[in-house]
Amino acid sequence: MKRGILSFMMVMGMTLSMAQTKSVSILGDSYSTYEGYMTPATNELWYYAKAQPERTDVKDVRQTWWHQLIKRMGWRLCVNNSYSGATISYTGYDGNDYSARSFNTRADNLGSPDVILIFGATNDSWAGTPIGDYKYEGITHGDLYTFRPAMARLLEYMTNRYVGTDIYFLLNDGLKADINESVKTICRHYGVKVIELQGIDKISGHPSVKGMTQIAEQVAKGVGH
Repeated sequence: MKRGILSFMMVMGMTLSMAQTKSVSILGDSYSTYEGYMTPATNELWYYAKAQPERTDVKDVRQTWWHQLIKRMGWRLCVNNSYSGATISYTGYDGNDYSARSFNTRADNLGSPDVILIFGATNDSWAGTPIGDYKYEGITHGDLYTFRPAMARLLEYMTNRYVGTDIYFLLNDGLKADINESVKTICRHYGVKVIELQGIDKISGHPSVKGMTQIAEQVAKGVGH
């Protein structure tokens, strides 16, 4: 009888522990990539398992900002759908059509997480994506080639698709003023908290090992830990 009660208590304890562990999904660009950990695996990368000292000193997945954050928070990874060079809008570098890798195109492939971290807008800033007008209704396909309507469409979709999920937007430092203003304005409209990163150490424009740790620490603070 005692064994049965003990077994039952152990099972209940394990169930409760699992229920309390939050899952997190990431919708990102090159900053959040790492070979072997992307969904889908065909997404283009910046960080590879084989050391590439000419581009970065990051050479272990445990050095990535998101791996450090998940370990620190006691979370578990649901989906990391990050794609190098991805823009929120459909306009990419040299005015090319980036709709295939856009955040908007990938937003439906994040699983069923408790927390979503959107880490974007960097490539929109770097590529000089047309900023567009603030628009929250009647957004057309053509509107998505400009930043503000594309950003609005992304958050409208995600707040409706992932009901009950805590959504945060990670805003890189060093971006254009109109991109920063737009992100904060549109996030405020949809009730999405912005975590503004500051002083991130980078190599070739991308977080170094030091920068990855800085991001993890700032995001942990931003989500209240």
